[in-house]
Amino acid sequence: MWHEMAAAEMAPDNRFEWFEQVVSDVLLPTEFRAADPGGFDARGGMLDLGAAQLARFSYAPLSSRRTPALIRKGDPEQYQLGLVTSGTAWFAQQGGEAELGVGGMALWDTSKPYESGSGMDGSDVEVVVLQIPKARMPLPSQRVDRLLARRIPGTAGFAAILAGFLGNLAATGPDCSPRQLDMLGEMAVDLTASCLAGRLGSSVEPPAELRSHVLLRRVSAFIDHHIADPDLTPGLIAGRHHLSLRSLHALFHDEPEGVAATIRRRRLEGCRTDLARPALRRQSIQAVAARWGFTSASAFSRTFRTAYGVTPRDYRADALRRADGGV
Repeated sequence: MWHEMAAAEMAPDNRFEWFEQVVSDVLLPTEFRAADPGGFDARGGMLDLGAAQLARFSYAPLSSRRTPALIRKGDPEQYQLGLVTSGTAWFAQQGGEAELGVGGMALWDTSKPYESGSGMDGSDVEVVVLQIPKARMPLPSQRVDRLLARRIPGTAGFAAILAGFLGNLAATGPDCSPRQLDMLGEMAVDLTASCLAGRLGSSVEPPAELRSHVLLRRVSAFIDHHIADPDLTPGLIAGRHHLSLRSLHALFHDEPEGVAATIRRRRLEGCRTDLARPALRRQSIQAVAARWGFTSASAFSRTFRTAYGVTPRDYRADALRRADGGV
């Protein structure tokens, strides 16, 4: 759900300082200058997407800048993509400058100085900001740098699809479950990278790093969807995605764990969650394990204990005791 914030909850004299602190906490440390500090008003919210974050801010006209000193003070090391949904805004960074109206987008790098402003027409502005960790961006930084503070019109083609997706995500994302939000976060990163690749002239043949990233996300979603299948193995996954086993393992080379370990961890996490649910206390441990793809009770018990340092039976007893209000 959205974590909502509103300046109206503050005393009028404190609203501008409140907004400056909220943006620094949610996005990045930034210096602001308001056209009318005494009459300033703003509201905002943040939505956790797992692989990314989505923020939404509506505020009165102002200008801002991020200096080297502020970068040293705090840097989330992100690419941030802003979509204007009401009013006007402009962004300037690394020689680029973008003036945006409704539907316009611009990208900036939190590790580089920039300046921005809003309300050139005197009206309030609303901006949706997608925050993507640089480690999640499948395009090389030297290529992404070419697009910083360059206007991306969200009115046609792939950019319009991305703008529509972000707008709908801001409007309806809070109705989704945490797992669904995680999937939507991965989709947001993929769509953004694909849009940027197209802006770089790579629309006919996506760069290899982006193709690998999208394929990895597809494989990850396949694992989640088939996690209860006891026959889910690296061989089956490779076959379903027309890959050799070697290519599948190479796809996971830079991930924290390999494909088999990913399957095992997600199965164990599912079992651990269900074992702690009071509503499932009457189900046998073997039934819980089987639901998550474990066919051998003894093998499941050994694997669970190796991962968590406790047997499934003892873990369940302790979790249910705490759920019932015990010590």
